[in-house]
Amino acid sequence: MANRWALYQRHPSFVLGFHGTEKSLVDEVVAGKTTHLQKSEGKFEWLGHGVYFWENDPQRGLEWAQSGNAKKKIKEPDVVGAIIDLGRCLDLTTRMGLEEIAEAYATLRDSYAQAKLELPLNSGGKDQFKRELDCQVIQALHLYREDKGLPRYNSVRAPFPEAAPLYEGSGFRSRNHIQLAIIDTDCIKGYFRPILSR
Repeated sequence: MANRWALYQRHPSFVLGFHGTEKSLVDEVVAGKTTHLQKSEGKFEWLGHGVYFWENDPQRGLEWAQSGNAKKKIKEPDVVGAIIDLGRCLDLTTRMGLEEIAEAYATLRDSYAQAKLELPLNSGGKDQFKRELDCQVIQALHLYREDKGLPRYNSVRAPFPEAAPLYEGSGFRSRNHIQLAIIDTDCIKGYFRPILSR
């Protein structure tokens, strides 16, 4: 899975990420009372285990917290911003990232077949919100790299086409976004409270 384009896996600048959660947790993180947000480590995490952010979209972070999409009811929805250095990034907007994921899937599929087990499936409607297969593939990729002595990824970045077409005949969808999963919390350089028009 190593390849000659690995030099380009680092993003040369910071990105802003936004995470929807409880206001009390936002207050704690911004005040420095809590060092970092907790990683999501469930079996449906579509980019594998990590701290999840909406890239450059505080509105989506807040909407997510308000909408009830969270794993538990959020009583007082809010959003926190983060300044992030993606470090070595598994970027699924690049050909290199997609090829590595495809190889990881083939390896995982063959392992399951050898063990006479069925692969998990993605589910959750047309947007497939429950990404058990994708989570397994990405986690397997991380283990494969570790076993082969390859540098570990610090983050995962991917586009997510979501919801209905933006307008009739559109190739854009009304809730498209880019999501980040930060594996190495050292990539998070600071938290802040975004200025929002509410």
